[in-house]
Amino acid sequence: MTPQTRKRIGLVLIVLLFAAPIVTAYVLNAVGWRPSGMRNYGTLIEPPEDLTAARFTLDDGKPLAWKDEDWSWTLIALPGPDCAAKCLARIDELRRARLTLNQNAYRVRVVVLDANGPASAIEAMKPLERARDADEKLAKYRPATRDDVAAVLVDPHGFLILSYPAGYDGNLLKKDLARLIKG
Repeated sequence: MTPQTRKRIGLVLIVLLFAAPIVTAYVLNAVGWRPSGMRNYGTLIEPPEDLTAARFTLDDGKPLAWKDEDWSWTLIALPGPDCAAKCLARIDELRRARLTLNQNAYRVRVVVLDANGPASAIEAMKPLERARDADEKLAKYRPATRDDVAAVLVDPHGFLILSYPAGYDGNLLKKDLARLIKG
């Protein structure tokens, strides 16, 4: 083997050394593999649904603004029919999940959508906001069971990215929120 051939083989090995991780990542992505530490617990909405054109109206009559200086993410509670004690407890759990973010809590707002339960109970859970979905864009995510709540997470640009069906684990929702807000 000549010195020139050895240099060429060395160059090819160096190129393969740097190309191997890129090729491996591409192949793993193509087969759908994801590392377990990076999984979200909510159901990922693919492709994300654009909610910017939908009409969501707050109780004070103003439209729900996705882009404003106070909030980044919107966690929407979707109560099922006949929202009673269990439903209100789940909505309060969402409010508390926001509070667990400590100094980052201001980056999430919790909105209760079309709650048919007692307005005074929801009013007592400040800083929750109540809104109406005029276009019924989120009706398919609403639970059909009585006295239950589902939730969806909307990004700062108005795209629905995660859904949590009725019976979701509140602790796993907190983990998703913490990853999104701190990440």
